[in-house]
Amino acid sequence: MTRSARAFWFTSRLAGEIRAVEVTEPGPGEVLVRTRFSAVSRGTETLVFNGGVPESQYPIMRAPFQDGDFPWPVKYGYLNVGVVEQGPSELRGRSVFCLYPHQTHYVVPESAVTVLPDAVPPGRAVLAGTVETAVNALWDAAPLIGDRVAVVGGGMVGCCVTRLLARMPGVRVQLVDVDPSRAAVAEALGAGFASPEEAEGECDLVIHASATEAGLTRSLELLAPEGEVIELSWYGDRRVSVPLGEFFHPRRLAVRSSQVGSVSPARRGRRTFADRIALALDLLADPAFDALITGESPFEELPSVMPRLASGEIAAMCHRITYP
Repeated sequence: MTRSARAFWFTSRLAGEIRAVEVTEPGPGEVLVRTRFSAVSRGTETLVFNGGVPESQYPIMRAPFQDGDFPWPVKYGYLNVGVVEQGPSELRGRSVFCLYPHQTHYVVPESAVTVLPDAVPPGRAVLAGTVETAVNALWDAAPLIGDRVAVVGGGMVGCCVTRLLARMPGVRVQLVDVDPSRAAVAEALGAGFASPEEAEGECDLVIHASATEAGLTRSLELLAPEGEVIELSWYGDRRVSVPLGEFFHPRRLAVRSSQVGSVSPARRGRRTFADRIALALDLLADPAFDALITGESPFEELPSVMPRLASGEIAAMCHRITYP
């Protein structure tokens, strides 16, 4: 038996549509989930929407339950919260997070869903994938008590990192962004705020998440001698220049990549992907994360909302999608 569902597809550059899809009945070890909320991961999904995924990265950039192939048409996304309608008795009726695209119903292995802690509202849980990225970044960065840290780029990832750092004892954390409206978000996250020109330097660590060449350059400028930039930005097919002259070698600076596709080497022997997403959901019991959800639209409006998010007409940080 099958049932009808609806899914959002990227169909061409800056264009998408809602399509009918058939969902099979769940088999042994599977669950049927009815979506309550999804969220647009603006940086990555805008890049896909623009056709900016390099051909060499097609296999790596596939979402866990993506349909179709890059560049288009693709069903893409990975921030989904729903309710289990069919499956094992211990999961039926439970709210779960899954790395699934924007779709009204879907069937996945029960191992692909994580039950929400009682203290985490479903509407906030759409941030789980982004908090998971922040957790991995801090496993890579390994900040110490008393460190001076800047987070350059106040998008979803940068703000999630900022909140986790703000909860660490003795850490001075400053969110750095060109948008002055991010000051209110930084305050809600318990962190300081500065424009790139006014940011405090002599940092032990800088987390870069602005996805701009200027942001990476400023990140290096903010470091103290022997400091390190953790690079979280995904540039797609864009080339980025890094200033390796001037002070880079005399100060013995470092730039290191971090990305969520694998568990940080610092924890890989002791933590699984399931451990990491469970930790991210536990951390979302913190109501400060609500400051990152800055817009909401019904699922039926996604074809018109996505181009406006991509163009910046809708200046959302995390844009949540609601389902009937």
